[in-house]
Amino acid sequence: MSIKQIEEQLESIGEDCHPFLQKIKDDKRKGVQNLILKWQRQQDKEKNLRNKFDEMNLYERQYRKQGFQLIAGIDEVGRGPLAGPVVAAAVILPENFFLAGIDDSKKLSEKKREEFEELIQKEAIAIGIAMIQPAEIDEINIYESTKKAMMAAISCLEPKPDFLLIDAMKLTTPYSSESIIKGDAKSVSIAAASIVAKVARDRLMKELSKSYPLFGFEQHMGYGTKEHIRAIQQYGITPHHRKSFAPIKDSISIE
Repeated sequence: MSIKQIEEQLESIGEDCHPFLQKIKDDKRKGVQNLILKWQRQQDKEKNLRNKFDEMNLYERQYRKQGFQLIAGIDEVGRGPLAGPVVAAAVILPENFFLAGIDDSKKLSEKKREEFEELIQKEAIAIGIAMIQPAEIDEINIYESTKKAMMAAISCLEPKPDFLLIDAMKLTTPYSSESIIKGDAKSVSIAAASIVAKVARDRLMKELSKSYPLFGFEQHMGYGTKEHIRAIQQYGITPHHRKSFAPIKDSISIE
């Protein structure tokens, strides 16, 4: 067989004990041996991703064994920016859901987040998204705004959940729940909510950037980068800035 034919055949093989793999291991051509090494590295990578996914399903498996079926992961994004809303998402995934590489949204590239978000939207049993805008954040503070966004996202779910896995926050709800520190890296459901919330917020900030091109929202998503602070100093603030956040609250200059 040609090296190209061997490469094509390897793409359909998923186990070390496959007869074809055993056969080509005796092929001394360097190109064939390189293909075998490449195949093995890919298998190792996929195995590690499956193991990681299994670890992140620990909480979901634990509560399903207790009889809970509709387990919602809850997370938020946007607590720290100087502009834009805080966004929360609640996601109920089916028991057989599998997405290799799912993780805390902050650890994923923008391209990977959008790819994963599309799959989550397609396969989730239910998704709820809620936003609290800057004016309300200034009024009730970011902590209360985060809780309010999470509660609103939960209330949007249909069907309703019977258990909540929440990233860090303590919420008073009619549902049984567990709050998990760094939950977006420990629970598949919370990670999915993290991705959905992040993609929703980023899309909104990119839309805002069309109305306020001088502020570069599409680049920093409202976070306090040097460029963003320089724009505030030069042009003032927009209605989408948080007046209660430093350095804005220390020297507000309204456009």
